[in-house]
Amino acid sequence: MSAEILAPCGSAKALEAALRSGCDAVYLGLSRFSARGKAENFSEEELVRAVYECHRRGVKVHLAVNTLVRDSEMDDCVRAVRFAAKTGVDALIVQDLGVLSIARELFPELEIHASTQMTVHSESGMKTVTELGCTRAVLSRELPLEVIKRLSQTGIETEVFVHGALCMSVSGQCYMSAFIGSRSANRGLCAQACRLPASADGSEAHCLSLKDVSLLPYLRELEAAGVSSFKIEGRMKRPEYVAMAVDSCVKALNGESYDLKALGDVFSRSGFTDGYYHHRLGNEMFGVRTGEDAAAAAKVFPAAHELYRRDEKRSRIAVAFKMTKGSAMSLTLTDENGLSVTAFGALPESARNRPWDEELVRSKVLKFGGTIYEPVSFECEIEEGLAQSPAKLGELRREAVEQLDRQRAKANTKTHDPACEPHMMHKTHKTEEKAGCSERRIRIKIRKLTQLEGLDIGDIELIGVPLALLQKAAELVPADKISVIMPRFTFDEPSLGEQIKAAKDMGIRHMTGENIGHFSLAREYGFELHTDFTLNIANSYALEQAARLGAADCVLSPELTAAQIGDIKKCVPSGIYAYGRIPLMLTANCPIRQQLGCRGCKGFITDRTKRSMPVRCDKKNGYAEIFNSDILYTADRLSMFSAADFLLLDFLDETAEQINAVVGDFKKALRGLPPKAKPSNVTFGLYSRGVI
Repeated sequence: MSAEILAPCGSAKALEAALRSGCDAVYLGLSRFSARGKAENFSEEELVRAVYECHRRGVKVHLAVNTLVRDSEMDDCVRAVRFAAKTGVDALIVQDLGVLSIARELFPELEIHASTQMTVHSESGMKTVTELGCTRAVLSRELPLEVIKRLSQTGIETEVFVHGALCMSVSGQCYMSAFIGSRSANRGLCAQACRLPASADGSEAHCLSLKDVSLLPYLRELEAAGVSSFKIEGRMKRPEYVAMAVDSCVKALNGESYDLKALGDVFSRSGFTDGYYHHRLGNEMFGVRTGEDAAAAAKVFPAAHELYRRDEKRSRIAVAFKMTKGSAMSLTLTDENGLSVTAFGALPESARNRPWDEELVRSKVLKFGGTIYEPVSFECEIEEGLAQSPAKLGELRREAVEQLDRQRAKANTKTHDPACEPHMMHKTHKTEEKAGCSERRIRIKIRKLTQLEGLDIGDIELIGVPLALLQKAAELVPADKISVIMPRFTFDEPSLGEQIKAAKDMGIRHMTGENIGHFSLAREYGFELHTDFTLNIANSYALEQAARLGAADCVLSPELTAAQIGDIKKCVPSGIYAYGRIPLMLTANCPIRQQLGCRGCKGFITDRTKRSMPVRCDKKNGYAEIFNSDILYTADRLSMFSAADFLLLDFLDETAEQINAVVGDFKKALRGLPPKAKPSNVTFGLYSRGVI
């Protein structure tokens, strides 16, 4: 089976452009719970019409319900999922573990696709989403062909972005828009901070702005690798862009030539890149949208509009006309799938002038130009001497077409009734709330071995240590105090196996999970799993699902307010990110390396407001993290987090002496005493102001 071409539809006009240009499937969103909240999107009534228009053409509809959902919003989200299932969408695209859990429970036969915001990029990630009941994974955009090929052989479908915008951050791992502007990328309201000026040398460069990806020359190679779906980005784009991208994909997949210049003119950021696909990173992958780009787009829009002025032929039909004395004339249409309809018209009359014959009927009835149908055969049975008004043939054809449209839509629409009601399966975990809250535990994460030298570990429950530092860290800290921090992203997960086994041999039993795949790895190697904030646990159902997957406890999303954290019903202990420079971006393309090279690295970039954001590389695993300029600090407001079972303190460059001071502050705060070592450049993050 050929890979599908999946088109973005942020509006009814874009849907029309996609359908008339030859796509195999579309993805769109309702007015809420879609990762493109600023798109025009679809009302419930418009969704019903969209499903009909797609299904009569044999085109699938994937509904994006791919934002993080709060507990207070879950009832509305469940109603949206119910409506989508009743309407007959073909699949849901989901990020939130809680939404996924409820959808799977309510509608076990409805396909669920793991959104790219679930950060699926490894074999273990594929294993976990398969266990969750997903039938497809939308892979991270940073993967080269060899990884895509491996993941496409793991048992479920893969979907790959082949054209459109590239975020600087790995999808689902960007918190920059949220922390800078209270607009969460994980809730569909990204402010596109990566398109603003930022540099490693103090200039007005744009070291976070990538060119758009275009993998059209490699579609047949990707299809041979086992990819099931070619996804075009662009639910915020104009219909002309959608039409041009779909048309170009169709031609590329068929081995036909397409107009690359026109494709770039309709929208690009100084051209396209295929750097991730070939794993060739660097300055040539970066670009911005210029005035020249916009001017070129205006010139090409009229030609792009021509691509969807007429409907795409979607069905080859057999046509049969019958006209006999005493019976209503009839027209039968039969499509390539054997679906057949018969429309009946007026009774024939005796001919006063020229009687009807096959030539006359053929000339009138085979006019399917404005429809999705292409006649491939024609049968005609007419008794001699009969006639009718020629206008009646047009009416008969239109009636038959409408009937076949309805039949095809019905045949391609599978609706779903809920199998049960959603419920919490686990017993609620209760946090102790005694005077001083002394029961809450302190955990830390370090990034350098020197941070362990002279560290007072007496009141620290767990110390997160990166996998690469374990060997020497185990000489400084007891194994039962260590939690191995897994890489947030990796291009070569199979090579991690030996390191994980070595950690087990050292007596280490705790693992800090940084992505969806670590649920599987922790079980496989027998570790107790503690998930980090990067799993984006934002509601009670997500916490429950994480527990089902094996998490002993979870750090909740730092995009929640303190009040929202308090609302979460807990089946396992949960904690908060209480101290540290939040990693605002996880990227496979270091912004410093592309601008200055590794030798010129100063360890930070500067944004347009002159804020300095540290950058740290994990060269072994091929990614970099961009950290907040300010330190999130909660020791002076711990009373707001009475529901937290533990506090995570995350240290980047602090010395062991500084770590001891910060830990001491939090120990005092837990006893109700005022802290003393509060840094100067601090933020309370989103715990009060929240995100939209």
